Amino acid sequence: MIYLDNNATTPIHPRVAVAIEPYLRGHPGNPSSSHAPGHEAAAAVAAARGQVADLLGCFTHEVVFTGGGSEADNLALKGVAWAYRDRGRHLVVSAVEHPAVLETARFLQREGWEISVVGVDATGRVHPEAVTAALRDDTVLVSVMHSNNETGTINPIARIASAAHAYGALMHTDAAQSTGKLPTRVDELGVDLLTVAGHKLYAPKGIGALYVRRGVTLEPVIHGAGHEAGRRAGTENVPWIVGLGAACALATLEGLDAYSTRVRPLRDRLHELLAAAIPELVLNGHPEHRLPNTLNVSVPGLSGRRILETCPEVAASTGSACHEGDDVVSGVLGAMGVPPEVARGALRLTLGLLTTAEEIESAAAALVRAVAGVRAEVCYDYRDW
Repeated sequence: MIYLDNNATTPIHPRVAVAIEPYLRGHPGNPSSSHAPGHEAAAAVAAARGQVADLLGCFTHEVVFTGGGSEADNLALKGVAWAYRDRGRHLVVSAVEHPAVLETARFLQREGWEISVVGVDATGRVHPEAVTAALRDDTVLVSVMHSNNETGTINPIARIASAAHAYGALMHTDAAQSTGKLPTRVDELGVDLLTVAGHKLYAPKGIGALYVRRGVTLEPVIHGAGHEAGRRAGTENVPWIVGLGAACALATLEGLDAYSTRVRPLRDRLHELLAAAIPELVLNGHPEHRLPNTLNVSVPGLSGRRILETCPEVAASTGSACHEGDDVVSGVLGAMGVPPEVARGALRLTLGLLTTAEEIESAAAALVRAVAGVRAEVCYDYRDW
């Protein structure tokens, strides 16, 4: 099977697995313990924190390890809202955020906060002017994702952050899909909080991080002892933290270049092959400002789900892994104004560092065959009806 669902989750990279393995077989200490095994575990956590900080261009004490990207998003929104409730009770989010942001915003709305949802253009991009129009004197936080998990569209986060700061609001970006694929230096982006998800950049599932700019106060979501400088209680998951650190080191050393020089041409080759065989193919997302690994296309009038069901050679999705399983129109594509008959035919094809040129050629051929088969099914059903 050809794996083209890397935006849902990446495989654990062999180098990351090698880094993790010693901490599964040995090094049993609790990082908070004062004996030698505890010191060894604490040193491993500190080293990994440094690797994450190196990738983000921040201080090590600004990195908070979490149980994944969704927890990091929850900590960012709830933590800021609860800590700054006396300053204001207004938050701004975009219409195409991950459910971890949108559902957290809805929770806060039920708790009394006001939420403004900013729309996107036809390419899925959030415009800074739209964010500015939604800002108020009592806005405490703006949350706009760096790149979209379905279309790959990249948002102008630095300009949005500048607009937020002009109103005294903090800026959070969910960079789960961007980290390791694009530069995510926090000072260049101008953000106060940034979400990292390990399983989007070749670390295991169930580990993530939240960058928190020094001086920003957070109310913890998980209370307990004083782990993570009092911002996230719970004994650190040392093996997975080591894995996240190794994945960030891989991205720092070569991952970003590989996505730009090798993965992007493979993505474009896949698009070229599909478009040549399926003239009506529609690209969803921005043609240029897009993740180098992401290709979201639609075959109008057909079911993307059905195309993938009849293409067992390719592992891919129709959209977010959080909404797989039926022919409902993606909320992201809906917010972009994509017509339902086009949106239902969406295929999200996402490459990774381990994808080969041979796989792209084979995947394109298999998908073209599947489209022809599903089109024949539709024609047969129509004649029968």
